[in-house]
Amino acid sequence: MTLCKEHLVRKISSVNGCSKKKSSQILETALEVIKSALESGEDIMISGFGKFQVKARKSRHGRIPQLKTHLDLGDRRVVTFRCSTVFKNRINSTS
Repeated sequence: MTLCKEHLVRKISSVNGCSKKKSSQILETALEVIKSALESGEDIMISGFGKFQVKARKSRHGRIPQLKTHLDLGDRRVVTFRCSTVFKNRINSTS
């Protein structure tokens, strides 16, 4: 099962005892803060969870096998995530 925003809103609402509307506002605000920080090139580190980082990728040549055509993929920035050791150990300890 994929965890979506609605699931997060319901969980925030039930754990904190606030309305779904307020929980939705909290989640949207947190996501906007994260997105704007990443857009400006800042790293996001959440203790016990992991680190989001923007990395630059160089341009490269690509190809589409079905069409047998080549294309140039320009420079771009991508978001990467690295899991914290605490979280990684927690994931691996549950079997």
